[in-house]
Amino acid sequence: MALLEVKDIKVYYGVIQALKGLSFSVEEGEVVALIGANGAGKTTTLHTVTGLLRPKEGQILYDGEDITHVGAHKIVAMGMAHVPEGRRVFANMTVLQNLRMGAFTRSDKAEIADTLRKVFRRFPRLEERQNQIAGTLSGGEQQMLAMGRALMSKPKIILMDEPSMGLSPIFVNEIFDIIRSVSESGTTVLLVEQNARKALSIADRAYVLETGTISMTGKADDLLHDEAVQKAYLGE
Repeated sequence: MALLEVKDIKVYYGVIQALKGLSFSVEEGEVVALIGANGAGKTTTLHTVTGLLRPKEGQILYDGEDITHVGAHKIVAMGMAHVPEGRRVFANMTVLQNLRMGAFTRSDKAEIADTLRKVFRRFPRLEERQNQIAGTLSGGEQQMLAMGRALMSKPKIILMDEPSMGLSPIFVNEIFDIIRSVSESGTTVLLVEQNARKALSIADRAYVLETGTISMTGKADDLLHDEAVQKAYLGE
């Protein structure tokens, strides 16, 4: 049984159909990439899975439960975390306050403290800057904070939306190394990413979205070397 299964979802913005019967699955322990051009429906897909948007038709199953009409805050409590596009840190709060906000669905103080220590081990820069106002961090540091905040909820699966957007090449490499280490530590990852080459280089499987539908799917390495994918998304 897949950890996440999306079945034939249709999503509209008014009269405009953004997702046209989208279906895909994510197995426990996988890194699955969703790639596609701007406007293909990648962010809409993540927003629908996490309860921020409601599909008009279709079903979303998470860990065997139907979450199609479950509220976003309850989905977080069930073990699904979302790192949104543009990072969306709480700019006027400190790094530490942002991280603690990530654990708002949890109640065991000792376990939260243990998770915080693990986040600081993974992101030593955040520990160094824990009392700094989040809005004063660099773009790369804010991305680390958004990822650390998501990990504070102790998720089974983490959904990441364009984690490399607007970052320098050095930070891009660092962020993808972190995504790989998050996966290796046992957290399942669903990754939406404009940088198709980077996404395919760390994913197990991938889906290509085109105007609200899946146009291709396969092992990430196979898609990385597919001629059509190379022409459309890898600039070759």
